[in-house]
Amino acid sequence: MAATTAAAAPGMAVLDADRVIAAASVAAAQPPVPPVSGAPAPRRNRGLPRDRVAGQPAFVLHSYPYKETSLIVDVFTRDFGRVALVARGAKRPLSKLRGVLQTFQPLSCAWSGKSELRTLTDAEWVGGMLPIGRGALLCGFYLNELLVKLIARDDPHPRLFDHYVATLNQLAHNEPAPMVLRRFERALLKETGVAADLSRCAGSREPVQAGVEYVVDPECGVRLSRVSDNWPVVDGQTLLDIERDNYTDPLTQLQSKQLMRFLLAHQLGGAPLNTRQILIDLLQL
Repeated sequence: MAATTAAAAPGMAVLDADRVIAAASVAAAQPPVPPVSGAPAPRRNRGLPRDRVAGQPAFVLHSYPYKETSLIVDVFTRDFGRVALVARGAKRPLSKLRGVLQTFQPLSCAWSGKSELRTLTDAEWVGGMLPIGRGALLCGFYLNELLVKLIARDDPHPRLFDHYVATLNQLAHNEPAPMVLRRFERALLKETGVAADLSRCAGSREPVQAGVEYVVDPECGVRLSRVSDNWPVVDGQTLLDIERDNYTDPLTQLQSKQLMRFLLAHQLGGAPLNTRQILIDLLQL
């Protein structure tokens, strides 16, 4: 995999890439936070059969040791959302799962069980995707941390799964990381039901206008800015650009980063995104 070296911010010591990536991997594995007051609680799906599943498209979000030779693997699947699986014997040197259960690799998984913690019965590497480079790995761990902290287990999001696959492909093809991340952040807020319509004011339903300053209330939506506001103030053109997934304008890039950081922080209830801080320090994303 080609290595990409990020320039350190002024006055900041240059960090060893392997140590940074390892730290990002650990940061992405932090537990999810409870929904904030006023935000809709993620719904658990009760309709899909969960006792035995085979051939399910999946990606590993993170894993951690379980007993002496096993792992607990948190996977993001197309039809079942996040699922926790026990990979028995996966730490054994000769286990076929040892080299398969890696992040950012497309897998086909099978499992059995009805409890929240099920048993992985098979996992195969599917292929068909370019590996993401070393610099983009940090962005990938950021995506994984967002999913772990903001998506409840057993809550299917097939369109978000497709967004995740597309985002990994874009990172692998070296598309500009800030634009790629903004699109995924917006898709995540939409798919979890907390993204407001950015093309109209929430109360009046008046169209948002370029050149006018607005704020986005995380609970209500867009409104005109006030002198007393402590929230990010954004130009109407920025809101229209975000609604259209157009991040080519420099002002839109700057203001959308500030706005998404604010909206995600609200959904996280103030809990930090550890990989985002690493990205801020190293890549200014």
